[in-house]
Amino acid sequence: MKAVQRRKEIANYMMTEHKAISGTMLSEKFGVSRQIIVQDISALKTDGYKILSTHNGYIMQTTPLPERVFKVFHTREQTEDELTTIIDFGGTVADVFVWHKVYGKISAPLNISSRHHVIQFLEGVRTGKSSELMNVTGGYHYHTVRAETEEILDKIEKALNSMNYIVPEI
Repeated sequence: MKAVQRRKEIANYMMTEHKAISGTMLSEKFGVSRQIIVQDISALKTDGYKILSTHNGYIMQTTPLPERVFKVFHTREQTEDELTTIIDFGGTVADVFVWHKVYGKISAPLNISSRHHVIQFLEGVRTGKSSELMNVTGGYHYHTVRAETEEILDKIEKALNSMNYIVPEI
């Protein structure tokens, strides 16, 4: 994995882990040395990420990337199409959540930013004993999507809308 892609994945991972993450844990997760992680964190800070270094590890304070929440509806068979559309335009699917009438908001981090991640997610759902969170609400769900620019988010929204995945606001 190239350094730029690894840094993007480190940032995405840190944005959904709302706790300190040790350099050792990051080096194991991304298959590089602890020294490389230190360099990656430094580069991310230079790029504008607010990362705090503590005795317990690194904490992402805020993201400099624009993000948007999309309310969507589609079938299980269309999940791959939805996710690849988002990442092909340069977005990262940060999470998925639903609003349950009894339980309230139920969410899960995803951090899907590549076709490889899409395949891993789909395999996990298809081979596991659990189903997609959207099934709790009959296919309706939300995604927080991050991208480098608002223009990319606009293109993602337009593409999802043209596929009739975006739920119109009433």
